[in-house]
Amino acid sequence: MKIIIHPFSRKLRNGKLNPKVYPHWISLVKLLKGYDHAIVQVGEEGEEHLVDDFRTLSLKELKRLILEYDTFICVDSFLQHLAWRLSKSGIVLFGQSDPKIFGHEENINLYSDEKYFRQYQFQTWEECEYIKEAFVTPEEILKCINNNNNNNNNNNNDIC
Repeated sequence: MKIIIHPFSRKLRNGKLNPKVYPHWISLVKLLKGYDHAIVQVGEEGEEHLVDDFRTLSLKELKRLILEYDTFICVDSFLQHLAWRLSKSGIVLFGQSDPKIFGHEENINLYSDEKYFRQYQFQTWEECEYIKEAFVTPEEILKCINNNNNNNNNNNNDIC
């Protein structure tokens, strides 16, 4: 399977770690490579390269890549919204954001537990503390990929 990953969210102005950043990317990439999935990472210059195929793309190039690939895995970011506009579904990793507000039901929206959703969903991220436990494990994501459930209307990790 050809998979796009978009691991990072924008850096915060206060220098703290963005609460949207999934903490287990390295483990997830190792698991995916073990199943011979072709992985391309899209991002900005200066971001950590988690795979050999790292690309900084124009909007036009990114749209083309999304349409060419089987699926994507990303944090709650621009990529999920662009893919939605292109009628492509994937896996979106949520921590403290509520996917019923910020997600698309066509995606597999994974989160650890609703208890980690921030009380004020529209507050700035600079006001939130990072909570590593708010995210699902790499194994839960791999289960979704291997079950190839991207075309189902799944809203949390219990269904994969």
